[in-house]
Parts: sequence; structure tokens; C-alpha cells
Amino acid sequence: MSARPDLADLGDLADLARALSGRRLCVLTGAGLSTRSGIPDYRGPGTLARARTPIRFAQFVAEAAWRRRYWARSYSGWPTLRDATPNPGHAALARMERAGLLTGLITQNVDRLHHKAGSVDPVELHGALADVLCLRCGALSSREDLQARLAAANPGWRPAEAPIAPDGDADLDETGGFVALDCQDCGGHLKPHVVFFGENVPAGRVSRAMQAVEEAEALLVIGSSLTVYSGLRFVRRAEARGVPVCILNLGPTRADATAALRVELDVGEALPALSTLLGAG
Repeated sequence: MSARPDLADLGDLADLARALSGRRLCVLTGAGLSTRSGIPDYRGPGTLARARTPIRFAQFVAEAAWRRRYWARSYSGWPTLRDATPNPGHAALARMERAGLLTGLITQNVDRLHHKAGSVDPVELHGALADVLCLRCGALSSREDLQARLAAANPGWRPAEAPIAPDGDADLDETGGFVALDCQDCGGHLKPHVVFFGENVPAGRVSRAMQAVEEAEALLVIGSSLTVYSGLRFVRRAEARGVPVCILNLGPTRADATAALRVELDVGEALPALSTLLGAG
């Protein structure tokens, strides 16, 4: 989009642009931003009825069966997540960043699509599935390299067709017989370098994200229900500072009652127009 749309024709989107115009923004993104890239969200329209119990850190560490289950499902889902491409919403945020409109970009997503779209050093609050961590020696390695090792260790394992899940794995029920692998350096358990339920977000990431909120004149929440506290904390901090919080999301959020403005629009359609309205093209 090269020309700015007429605000009079844009309704709620115009209200959002007016609320944000002239302010330096901190942006917080959630799973709803990546649905157009083929990655399902957690609590958006059409997904609320799907029963899903994410693996907990204590389970993963304590039981080999849970590690086997996780890596079998991840092995099946990884190619879809790896090959996912940014959508117009990701690209719009990268343009806003390049235009100097953002104090920072915080994401709850683990798909690394902000990087692919050209955003520079977003705060990946929950980590990224592209990296693998050894829980014993702390070595980081490539998820793609592990995929090749898993393929070699499981030559006869062919999972049934299964839809990809929000965490980048696949909704498989039968994972028996799959061989999970350990660290090549020390034999320790391998874990995706993401925050599981039961873990805390590393303090350094929280500090970086909070600094972006402290420097902002408005907080824009995109595609997140704010159900988990790891994201909601930044809304509460902005509110405590008297900074307006604007929400662009399909479906309710935990901050609806206190937000300065809440707009229910498709994120992939709204963000490119919003970036143009704010002067980022």
C-alpha cells in the first residue's frame, strides 16, 4: 500500500490509528498473528473447543515416555513450522520498526516468523523452536540438525497424518516405538529452547521486554488473548505508567476491561493498513 487510506472509510481501524499516531509504540504479539502463516493459535475463534494439554516441564524432565511423546510429535510437525512464511502482518510490523515507530517488539510466538519478515532482534519471550537446548551441559544446537538425526534414528517410523498444533508439534496420539535422542556431547536430555508450562521466562528476556514498555508511549497488543501472565505483565506495567494499551485481536482478552481501545479485526488485513496510516508504508 503506497497511499494512505481515507480514515473516514475505515471505522475501528481509523480509531486505532488515531490512538497510536505520533506515539512511539511497544508491540506485543501472540499466536493470532501467525494463523495466516498456517500455524494455529491457542484460543482464537475455532480453536477454543479443541482439547489440548501442553506438556509440562516436570513431566518432560522426569519421564522418558513424555520425552519420546514430545519428540515424536515434534518430528512430525517441524517441517510445517520450519517452512512457514511470514504473512502481511509480520511484514507490516517490520516496516513499522524500520520507520522508527517502535521502542521494541515482544513476541510470545516461538515460530521465528518475525525474524524471517525482517524484524531486528525481537524479544522472543518464550524462546524459539529453531533451537535445541541440552539440559545437562547447556549446549545449543540447531533443530534442523536434530531433525536429520531423528530421521536416521527412526527409519521405519511413519506417523499418521496429523494436523500441526500451536506449539509446532503434531496432534499425534500414537508415538510408541519412536526413538528420542540425547545430547551428542554429554548424553543429557535435549529440549526445545522454549519455555514449557511450569518454567519461568528467563529474567534477561523479561528485563529487555520491560525496558521497551518503559520507553513506549503506547502499547499495542496484537493477536494475543493475554491468558498467560508472561504477556499480561507488560499490559499491567503500561497501565501503571498511564500509557494507553490498544488491543487488535479476534476474540476476548484478559485486558479488555481496562484497555484504552480494543479493535476486533483480522490481524493480517488490519496491520498493513495500520502501518500505512502510521506512515510506515
